[in-house]
Amino acid sequence: MRISRRALAAAATVAVLLPLSACGSGSDGSGSTDASGKVEGDITFQTWNLRANFKPYFEGVIADFEKKYPGTHVKWVDQPAEGYADKISADAAGGTLPDVVNVSPDLVAPLAKAGLALDLDKSAGQYKKDYLDGAWASHQIPGMTGTYAFPWYLNTGPLFYNKSLFKEAGLDASKPPTTYDELFADALQLAKKSDGKVATLANVPTVEDFGRYGVELMNKEGTAFAFNDAKGVELLTKYKELYDAKALDPQALTATPESSGKKFLTEAVAMNPGSALDLGNFKKQAPNLYKNIGITDQITSTGKVNMYVMGVMVNSRTKHTPASVAFAHFVTDAQNQMSFAKKVAIFPSTAGSLDDPYFTKEDGTDETRVRIAAAKSLKNAVNYTPVLFSEQMKTALRNEVAKALQGKESPKTALDNAVKACDTLLKQQG
Repeated sequence: MRISRRALAAAATVAVLLPLSACGSGSDGSGSTDASGKVEGDITFQTWNLRANFKPYFEGVIADFEKKYPGTHVKWVDQPAEGYADKISADAAGGTLPDVVNVSPDLVAPLAKAGLALDLDKSAGQYKKDYLDGAWASHQIPGMTGTYAFPWYLNTGPLFYNKSLFKEAGLDASKPPTTYDELFADALQLAKKSDGKVATLANVPTVEDFGRYGVELMNKEGTAFAFNDAKGVELLTKYKELYDAKALDPQALTATPESSGKKFLTEAVAMNPGSALDLGNFKKQAPNLYKNIGITDQITSTGKVNMYVMGVMVNSRTKHTPASVAFAHFVTDAQNQMSFAKKVAIFPSTAGSLDDPYFTKEDGTDETRVRIAAAKSLKNAVNYTPVLFSEQMKTALRNEVAKALQGKESPKTALDNAVKACDTLLKQQG
């Protein structure tokens, strides 16, 4: 998969229900959950759109593994970004799912429900301590016990803000908002002072925004959504106030991460989430903005920022459980994750890695400042997007949020309708 904060956020969902009888690569369906045997045999490892940019890295990791375990051979296959979810679904149904698979949490859920993802708590529980708690928990499924993939690379980012726009509105550019109340107050002032020409935000609230606000998104059993509670209605009501005052960009209803970024680039929007990768773009494309860029933490009511996470799953029907588990752990161990993080702007999920000087030592550059801030926030970050929240559910929520912002429905009615639609889709998942 393309490695960026936005790409990680846009991970597709397996929409097809997987049959419980589906079996893994070349397997007769009688795979062992015991990973304690000799590490040997031929296994297949599938990644998600990584070969083009990282071929030497992965070939090196595989060579190191095969050297460590002489009786193994790893065949590496890489699938394109488009249609990845469909490919996994088809392989699962057809019994051709690879032994070790690059997944996102929402791709794991149907595989785990179908009995195709190995429960690592049972088969590889000794490795749990090697990873950040929030990262390990990210591949757990509500209503099920167990963890169904090793956490791999993480991403998050700060909020960028335009200091000159803050100053023009009479705000202290050295004190960006740190709470939702401050954010909403500053946004209304920016809109008022600019006669509605400058919005502060360019995106409507998504499920992760409700999570950051402290809304309980789902019940503990994973059988129903709950973001239509009083706190959820409160957040959407605040956004409606922003929308009416033009403090939320009028085009937010149809915005994409790219269009929101462009609004920030052209200084029509005062704040936007981003990553270290964005700073290079600002420097090239908008030097005036770059000169006035402010960097602050994500705003959250829970004290925990949102993170995006990738994982490596072991097919429960593999014929070579010890080798598959050993390789999945090897790919995601501290040394290999650290090496990967130095090649691209991602972060390791392994415990202790974020204390490395690469993530803690300032060198005077903005890029390093962003990396350090993101790394610090990741230590207790969580993946707010529920693993059972599909693309169809995201669309249902977005449509209802749009109706509330346009005044076609009350925030309460909109969220009630969104929860109802999402619960219906949840039942269809099985």
